[in-house]
Amino acid sequence: MVVVRAWCRVDFGGGTLDIWPLGLLHPGARTVNVAVDLAVTVELRPLSAAGAGGYVVRQGASRTEALSAAELARHQETSLIGVIASALELPPFEVSLASDSPRGGGLGASSGLTVAFLAAAEEAFDRPRSRPERLAALARDLEARLMGLPTGLQDHYPALLGGALEILAEPGGERVRSLAVDLERLGASLLVVYSGQSHFSAGNNWQVVRRRLDGEAMIVGLFAGIAETTAELTPALEAGDFARVGELMSREWSYRRQLADGISTPVLEGLLQAASAHGAWGGKACGAGGGGSLAILCPPERRSGIAAALQKAGGEILKARPVATPLAISRSPE
Repeated sequence: MVVVRAWCRVDFGGGTLDIWPLGLLHPGARTVNVAVDLAVTVELRPLSAAGAGGYVVRQGASRTEALSAAELARHQETSLIGVIASALELPPFEVSLASDSPRGGGLGASSGLTVAFLAAAEEAFDRPRSRPERLAALARDLEARLMGLPTGLQDHYPALLGGALEILAEPGGERVRSLAVDLERLGASLLVVYSGQSHFSAGNNWQVVRRRLDGEAMIVGLFAGIAETTAELTPALEAGDFARVGELMSREWSYRRQLADGISTPVLEGLLQAASAHGAWGGKACGAGGGGSLAILCPPERRSGIAAALQKAGGEILKARPVATPLAISRSPE
């Protein structure tokens, strides 16, 4: 049995600009995020060719059996695993998938599971080990094949590398840099709160991508504001000026929430207002918004009070702290 553990992420700014080719349309565009210790776990076991010859996928209480990868791809709950298994021509296997993130939490869990499954397949079937950029690109493309929509890269790198990252969009491919951030100090100021609203990022993203490619002046201006704000995040994070980071996150959200109807919701705004009223430095929705989770930065001494206010407002505080360790692969007994 091959066991792979990877991480979810919290993004501080620049999301959506990681979807090709949007970042290239705004020179210097980047996405800044950090891996958090909400784990995604894949346990993969090849099945004997002399056995039943089928595929088994477990997720929580759900168990799906199929005679082929193509059949897996036709089941809603196992479609991504089926698409990957078909593309990579994987022989029969049994796999268990688990995530510490709420479903639809906007923390990149599905992409984390994708790269974890790809890494597990390479290990379990004795295939050459891919570099992180290859796994990230492969995961992105397979997700795009599944959804029939363009997808980004910002979720894959924190799952693979851990730590705080800057993903810079450049001609010919992204450039990823690990940021020198005091993760323990950052964790003392970071709150991750689930809104209770599950989100679906692909619909929001496609609407925004299409309007940007059409050159709508308002959307172009909003993305320019997001790109300029996110460029200021990197030096603030590395300087440990988390009050400034919180302010920039709120500014980024002020642009992002205007990109499309439904990115901002009354529930999200109510939680952000509750945090601000109790002394938070700032915050924003994670990922594409429309529900999911919020990342909020605040003075450490006010963290517990703000957490209590968010819970009173209907939010669920997630135990999520920044983590530096990369994706881990191990083997366990049958």
